[in-house]
Amino acid sequence: MAAMEAYKTLLKEGNAEFVINKSRFIGYGCPCETEEDALEFIRRIQKMHRDATHNCYAYVIGKNSGIMRYSDDGEPGGTAGMPILDVIRRRGVVNCAVVVTRYFGGVLLGAGGLVRAYAQGSKTALDASGVITMTYSDRYLVEVDYSTWQRLDHFLKGAPVLVEQTSFETSVVTTLLLRSSDREAVLEGISRLSDGKAECLYEESVYYPWPDAPEDSEE
Repeated sequence: MAAMEAYKTLLKEGNAEFVINKSRFIGYGCPCETEEDALEFIRRIQKMHRDATHNCYAYVIGKNSGIMRYSDDGEPGGTAGMPILDVIRRRGVVNCAVVVTRYFGGVLLGAGGLVRAYAQGSKTALDASGVITMTYSDRYLVEVDYSTWQRLDHFLKGAPVLVEQTSFETSVVTTLLLRSSDREAVLEGISRLSDGKAECLYEESVYYPWPDAPEDSEE
């Protein structure tokens, strides 16, 4: 159960749109575990907006950003795909794809205007999809007798854990999710309050989007 680094990704597929000088832009974001997932998402948006002037995109795959690709899709080189990718990289988001669709409104934006527009489209897509921090976490089954449950319940309400489920049978069994970095302190606390009688059974380790993760912001 070696500690693993947290990473940022997208919570869900989302989209939002805006207009600049009569051009309509729609930013789409999607969490993607593989490059194949990213390409399938991009193809789906391209098919949906086959009548658009441009469907520019970028994606980053791998917790260490091992795969990064982008496309200007007919816009002047460096004015679309790279600005989309730059926003993704600045925000530290991985395992995701962003497509920014443009319907040309008849007013030229110029190179600088295009860069700003596609960067805004990328930010809009990420915001609509929700940037989350996935933290490596451990799931435990904790079993105590009824005489200990009240103390354990009080402890868990103030501990950095998520109580997923609790069953009351011959004993009380509760399923906990806790950050791997908090494991030692939480388990020691449970042992101390139960005088070492609590049974703590490790089940698995998973990445989980903790609700109290620091809010993301673009610098």
